[in-house]
Amino acid sequence: MPAIVLIGAQWGDEGKGKATDLLGDRVDYVVKFNGGNNAGHTVVVGDQKYALHLLPSGILSPGVVPVIANGVVVDIEVLFSELEALSARGVDVSKLLVSANAHVITQYHRTIDKVTERFLGKRQIGTTGRGIGPAYADKINRVGIRMQDLFDENILRQKVEGALDVKNHLLLKVYNRRAISADEVVDDLLSYVERLRPMVADTALELNRALDAGKTVLFEGGQATMLDVDHGTYPFVTSSNATSGGAATGSGVAPNRFDRVIAVVKAYTTRVGAGPFPTELFDESGEFLRSAGFEFGTTTGRPRRTGWYDAPIARYAARINGVTDFVLTKLDVLTGLERIPVCVAYDVDGTRFDEVPVNQSDFHHAKPIYEELPGWSEDITGARSFSDLPKAAQDYVLALEQMSGSRMSAIGVGPGRDAIVVRHDLL
Repeated sequence: MPAIVLIGAQWGDEGKGKATDLLGDRVDYVVKFNGGNNAGHTVVVGDQKYALHLLPSGILSPGVVPVIANGVVVDIEVLFSELEALSARGVDVSKLLVSANAHVITQYHRTIDKVTERFLGKRQIGTTGRGIGPAYADKINRVGIRMQDLFDENILRQKVEGALDVKNHLLLKVYNRRAISADEVVDDLLSYVERLRPMVADTALELNRALDAGKTVLFEGGQATMLDVDHGTYPFVTSSNATSGGAATGSGVAPNRFDRVIAVVKAYTTRVGAGPFPTELFDESGEFLRSAGFEFGTTTGRPRRTGWYDAPIARYAARINGVTDFVLTKLDVLTGLERIPVCVAYDVDGTRFDEVPVNQSDFHHAKPIYEELPGWSEDITGARSFSDLPKAAQDYVLALEQMSGSRMSAIGVGPGRDAIVVRHDLL
């Protein structure tokens, strides 16, 4: 039975929660393998809207085992806040598993994240200030705190004291902030131990056994391809591997067990935070996309930057991730436009680039080369088959498919849970 990777093909916010929900009733496990509470999924179930940040969106599907795997950094306060909010709305959260090897975001990670970003001034990278980057930095520097450390107070204290030794000098002497005591950090973390104990597990073993038993496991990436720390628009990226390769390292499931890679791509393009964005719009068209698509961050509430569809980025995502299927979302947002520009290549100082330039400076200066496609005015939110779409909408999808490097298997036509057209089964 399949292990399926689901990732974002642009800069995030593509609607991965909707794609996960489409698969939710047919999978047994949904695994978050990277990131933390620095990104969000909005899932609409009936007339209920759920905004999830740290939890896998599969937690909303009855019968599914949601897993926070080892590649995730966990803010425990946020974890329980989300669990309590869902429980209050009648969602069963008792099946959640958290990897014993997942790293913990502490108070000092959040503090350092915020003061460091402010210190950068005009060179800010657009971090959410939630401690994600500093937690991953500690992981790589081998001074991180893992979930399993919370169950041995002596080890926990030693690790917190070691991590704070340098950080307090930094806070005091560089940022002019107060030192953080090890006691307050340790006491805070220990306060969660009994609630954590039933859910912390060897999730890599659990997932491999599930696959051996013929279960279907969905690996859900946070953020997206262009925010991957290795393959994204560095340094304006997240601190983890949000591409399909991250599913293996972030979960302990071997690469040869993955059957399908599904990438979610919006019918236009958005990003939050700083960094290059070739198709970004600064006129009424950009405002139209922001307003019609309600483009405001699930986690931060920040207005998203908006632009037209970027085919070179989709091709790049297809190549880097080994995409077998695209899920195209928010096609309905384009309804009412007479002509719809699509970026097919870039102009960099008079040189045409048909693919994403490897040189960050070139990409920063890239100007989009557009082709225009006919728009449509008909309401498409009721479409449930490809033939229900107006001819111009069908042609738009087929043109993007040809440009993007893999088939468009499903198309989102509205915010509702069932507002989707399936051309090829995702399982």
